[in-house]
Amino acid sequence: MVLTGTLVNGVTIIIGSLMGLLFHRIPERMKTTIMQALALAVVLLGIQMGLQTEQFLIVVGSLVTGAWAGERLRIEDGLESIGQWVEKRMGSRGTENTVAKGFVTATLVYVVGAMAVLGAMDSGLRQEHDVLFTKSMLDGFSALIFTTTMGIGVLFSFIPVVIYQGSIALFAVQIDRLVPQEAMDTFITEMTATGGVMIIAIGLKLAGLLEIRVANLLPAIPMVAFFVFIIRLFGG
Repeated sequence: MVLTGTLVNGVTIIIGSLMGLLFHRIPERMKTTIMQALALAVVLLGIQMGLQTEQFLIVVGSLVTGAWAGERLRIEDGLESIGQWVEKRMGSRGTENTVAKGFVTATLVYVVGAMAVLGAMDSGLRQEHDVLFTKSMLDGFSALIFTTTMGIGVLFSFIPVVIYQGSIALFAVQIDRLVPQEAMDTFITEMTATGGVMIIAIGLKLAGLLEIRVANLLPAIPMVAFFVFIIRLFGG
């Protein structure tokens, strides 16, 4: 089934988050150190992804136009509103919007990475789910860690993950007939690099070193496809 990998990914996030709730009594000092360690690992992942670019101008153009579109659409505000709505429904009285923070942060980490796009496309094109199964294990483990530091909001990130990856998988069923392999390879490379920059921003935000509305950069991903198309159209 086309959506098998996506559904497994959603389930592992739920399981990891529920397991993380069992460790909520971890001392605050230990939580801080764990979060800082996670932030460093996320930054390293982002650097590795970002260095894969072969056409840096695509990355820059995509981030700039994506940021403009994201600010116009106020994507981060929308995600935070969903998290705050969940927080109110759960009767949470936290003063720091912990549910919203966990939901937004986990959602960004799980959808920005290249594995989300590549795995979903592999599911749609070939109905092979190995990439998403691997991502599922990574997401489940990180959900456990994130939940110990940011709470139950992380659990609800499975919803946008399933919608996002499921949509890509279903779209990929038709895309193979429309997009040449060379263009697809270029898109994947530059999408990975663009996502890497966003991953770095997430890591710096987790470490408390940079306050940036990363969700408002998400339109940069489809903008990569636009710039690849323009270059192929006018560059031959």
